[in-house]
Amino acid sequence: MTITADHRPEAPSGPPKLGREQLLRAQRETLATARMNYSLLARMMFKPVDLMYGEKGSYTKFAMLEIIARVPYQAWERMGYWAVHRHAGRSALARRIFERIVEARADQDNEQWHLLILQDLVQRTGQRQTWLLHKAAPWMIAFFYYHVSWVLFLIRPDWSYRLNAEFEDHAEHEYMEFVAQHPELDLMPDPGTYAAEYGRYHSVADLLRQIGHDERTHKLDSLESMKEPRVR
Repeated sequence: MTITADHRPEAPSGPPKLGREQLLRAQRETLATARMNYSLLARMMFKPVDLMYGEKGSYTKFAMLEIIARVPYQAWERMGYWAVHRHAGRSALARRIFERIVEARADQDNEQWHLLILQDLVQRTGQRQTWLLHKAAPWMIAFFYYHVSWVLFLIRPDWSYRLNAEFEDHAEHEYMEFVAQHPELDLMPDPGTYAAEYGRYHSVADLLRQIGHDERTHKLDSLESMKEPRVR
């Protein structure tokens, strides 16, 4: 007997992969758009990062940011499972909540590919990483961000989504500005270490532009989720 599954939540395909001209246009759009008006809580995270890793972008700084970037999606996934258990008797609602969980896991995966790509670039360029700055410090900031994200989600989910949108907006601008400041990256071919999973691009510059556009997509998704923060 054959069993088929209908309406099974499928993992989203992730942010769209752009061609070279689209990536260049995306960068121009980001650079022409003002940053969001960041909250005090967001600035409390950005300022220590700038003090420890410098205000200018670097592969090591971006790798550290990508460690933190996964955190809210992990928090939302945890809260989602708690909500599924709570509403297990309401199958339609439980299904909608589980679809949010699937989306959060897909976003985590996307951020994980960013981290793997940045760590590969760090190794290829021989940039130095220390245990304190690049392992312990990111863990402590991520620990703080994780608990802030789920507490905010418990109290007011739209606050948690807003904070993530601010973080993603910050990352989007950081990547696009870094590429603009380093035109030589357009002459460096994409090493393609994770091409099978993430795609191969014309240059390292385009690879970073794609990551920046991914962050924009995450930002827009969080702003959209603010309109209906609680699954009903």
